[in-house]
Amino acid sequence: MPLASRLQLAAAALPLALALTGCHKLAFPTYPASYREFAYVTSGASNTVAVLDLVNLRQDRTLQVGKNPTGLAVNPARNEVYAVNTNSNSISVIDATTNAVVATIGVHDKPYFIEVSPDGKRAYVPNSGSNTVSVIDLDKRREIAVAATGEGPGVARVTGDNNTLVVSNRVAGSISVYTITSSEKQPLEFREAYSGCPGATDIAIAANYAPDPRWGSKAFIACSGGHQVMDIWLRAQPDTWRGEQEPNLLHDQLLATLDVGKTPTHLALKPDLGEVFSTNFDSDSVSEISTWTNEVSNTFIVGRKPSRAIISKDDSSLWVTNFGSDSTTLYSIGDGQLVSSVRDGSRPDGIAFCVCNNKDEHLVLVVDTGAGSVDVLRNQPNQLPALFTMLPVGAQPNDIVVKAYSVK
Repeated sequence: MPLASRLQLAAAALPLALALTGCHKLAFPTYPASYREFAYVTSGASNTVAVLDLVNLRQDRTLQVGKNPTGLAVNPARNEVYAVNTNSNSISVIDATTNAVVATIGVHDKPYFIEVSPDGKRAYVPNSGSNTVSVIDLDKRREIAVAATGEGPGVARVTGDNNTLVVSNRVAGSISVYTITSSEKQPLEFREAYSGCPGATDIAIAANYAPDPRWGSKAFIACSGGHQVMDIWLRAQPDTWRGEQEPNLLHDQLLATLDVGKTPTHLALKPDLGEVFSTNFDSDSVSEISTWTNEVSNTFIVGRKPSRAIISKDDSSLWVTNFGSDSTTLYSIGDGQLVSSVRDGSRPDGIAFCVCNNKDEHLVLVVDTGAGSVDVLRNQPNQLPALFTMLPVGAQPNDIVVKAYSVK
C-alpha cells in the first residue's frame, strides 16, 4: 500500500537499476531475445498506470485506469497485474503480455490494497469504506463473495499454504483471521479477531516450519497508531506432524505485542523468514524482529521518515526509502551497519528490485512521490550504490510492482 494511503489509514488512530541490453561497457547483463520485464507504477493524480520496460530502460506506455489508483499486485501464476482504483471502487486487470487493460472488476467503498493467492486463482480486496473484504475469482474476473471485517480494513495477507487470510482493521485497531475454503458460496469463514493494535496497517506472514507451511505461521502486524508490532500465531493444520505433536498449536493465539519505534508503517520479511524489519516513520528508525524468538533484536537510525523497505534474496541487504530526507539507505544485515545513503528525488516511498533474469540484484527502483518519477539505483559489488537514471511515471505515484516472463 502506498505511503499516502498507509498514513491516511493510520491518521485516525494517530493525529532500474535496470539492465540495458546494449550497454556492455557499463557491465549490464544481456538477456535472451525472449525475455521481458516490466515495472508497473500507479499514479494517483493522473488516474494511470505507467509501464516501464526494464530490459531497455524506458517508459513503455501509460495505461488509463480508474480514479486514484493506489495498490498493485502481480499474479504469480499468470501474466496479469492488478491495480486498485480507490475512488472508482474497482480493480483494473492488466495483461502483462500486451500491457493493456483487459477487464475491470467492481468491488466496494474505498479499496486501497489487493492480495493474490499463491495459486493465482483468487484475490482479496479490503474495502476500507464499507468494512468488508471482497473475494475475487480471477478466472471469472468477478467478485464472488464479501466478508465482514472490523472497521477500516486496510491490508490483507494469505498464508503460504493458502489456508488462512489475515486482515488489518485500521480504525478498529484490530486484526481479523479467516479460514479460506474452496466453496464459492462461502470462501471465507471467520475464525478469530484480535484487538489492541491501534492503527493496524501492514502485515507480514512468516511460515516458521518450512518446508511445510501447514505446520503453522506467524503474522506480524504494524500498529501504526502507536509504536508496536503485534505477533499472532496462526494455527497448524491437524493432519500435519506439528499438529499431532503439539496440539496447543492447533489454535490461533496472540504471542506478543512488541515495542518498536513510533508509527511503524511497513514490514519487510527476510526471504529466509528468520527476521522482519519495521520502518518506524516518526522515530527515523528501523527495528529488527526475530520471527523465532518474538523479540526486537535491534533498532537503528536511518534517514528521516523511513517509509518502506525491501531485502535482497540472499538476506544480506536491507534497502529503506526515507520519505523525509529524500534518500534511500542501504543497510548490511550481517554486519549490522549502514553502508550508504543515496540522494534521490522528492519523497521516496515505494521500492522494488529488478528481477533481471535472476541475475544479482544490481538494480533498485525507487518511487519518488514528489517528483513523479522512478529512480533507478545501481548496486554493484565493491562499489557504493548510486543513482543511474530517472524515469517519469505520472503525478503522485503510489505503488510499484515488477513482472518478468519469457515469450515463446
